[in-house]
Amino acid sequence: MLRNALEPWHVAIIVLVCLMVFGSKKLPEMARGLGKSARILKAEARALREENPAER
Repeated sequence: MLRNALEPWHVAIIVLVCLMVFGSKKLPEMARGLGKSARILKAEARALREENPAER
């Protein structure tokens, strides 16, 4: 059912809608914030794994 759910033209439409809604000035700032959040989440997950290695 969702085998071909996200094709390249879907991504293009999503990018165009984001550009129209947020504008080109806000997108880099939003991407930076998303990257920071992903790094923090990754670091916290790694810390949790290192904290409890005996529970596996």
